[in-house]
Amino acid sequence: MQADNIDAQDIVATLKALMIQQTLPLWAQRGWDAQHGGFVDRLGADGEPDRDAPRRLRVQARQIFCFARAAQLGWYPDGRALALDGLEYLLAKARSPDGRPGYVSLLTPDGAMIDPARDTYDHAFVLLALATVYQFDRDAQVRAEIDAVLAFLDTQLKSEHGGYREGLPARLPRRQNPQMHLFEAMIALFDATHDMAFQNRAGDFYALLLAHFYDPRTEVLGEYFEDDWSKISPVIVEPGHQAEWVWLLKGFERITGCPTAKFRAPLLRSALRYRDQATGCLVDEGHADGQITRSSQRCWPQTELAKALIAQTEAGEAGAAEAAREALARLEKRYLRHPVKGGWYEHFDGEGRSMVDWIPASSLYHILGAVMEADRVLT
Repeated sequence: MQADNIDAQDIVATLKALMIQQTLPLWAQRGWDAQHGGFVDRLGADGEPDRDAPRRLRVQARQIFCFARAAQLGWYPDGRALALDGLEYLLAKARSPDGRPGYVSLLTPDGAMIDPARDTYDHAFVLLALATVYQFDRDAQVRAEIDAVLAFLDTQLKSEHGGYREGLPARLPRRQNPQMHLFEAMIALFDATHDMAFQNRAGDFYALLLAHFYDPRTEVLGEYFEDDWSKISPVIVEPGHQAEWVWLLKGFERITGCPTAKFRAPLLRSALRYRDQATGCLVDEGHADGQITRSSQRCWPQTELAKALIAQTEAGEAGAAEAAREALARLEKRYLRHPVKGGWYEHFDGEGRSMVDWIPASSLYHILGAVMEADRVLT
């Protein structure tokens, strides 16, 4: 079938085939540095690896997650070995290279430390990677590393006001985003271990959402806060994160039985207020009053919108499945038809012009995640 003729009903099978036949092989072959180890941070517009780009911790962790999950699903069996190689690199290069606990945020292409900062957001993805690898064979060393990362967070980064500080060194403003990804990690850790402690930890982040992040009056989720979680005005909204919380809340409901529908529906409804009328895609940023302040449109919010709609489909919401397929079709048509097969366009401005001339590895986590959820629920 020609790409231009793909409709919303065919989209899940189309995207699954794209992941298996093109995307995962591309990133396994060109996205892995066979000389130095580790995953490259990006490919050029021609699909060749940018070997000079520094290595972000979050990218290493996200790629481990992606290949581990792809192996578990049978989509890319060689992903198991690649994930384990990635974890070996992560532990050898990013964990405590300066003798202090925690993982450093940035490495040179050959694995030397650039930035010794410990970033909370990055550590959330380290936990996600460890949780996914742990599901292979319940390795005791991986579990010990999970416990070590949690101990580092609890002893070095825990805030008296709830949640965790942005990192070491501490900085402001505080963001909901690292807490959101720690919430994701706790759900994944429960799935991997069935340890009730992770249900309780996930519950702490759910409480933060209700106490500070989500405003039931405006039905929006704020992004930036003072140290005590008081709001910063004007309240900045990223609609992609609102959609992402919808999906995560469904996961929290699954592992705990705690009903979350009363928050999922308004968060999704509010996210959809920030759509570009011409493309149907979520824009990057707005204010709580609905004003769009950044009309550019990154790839990842579109994947999170699809996941939110898939979560609502799983919950039995009328019309959600059709809307999810339409969101996936927009993702495929607008972002995934790149000259490099298995690559993507990362960011468009409000006029539809591409703003990034490379292919960042960090988006594989979002794209693959959306397709995996679509295959699980919509087929």
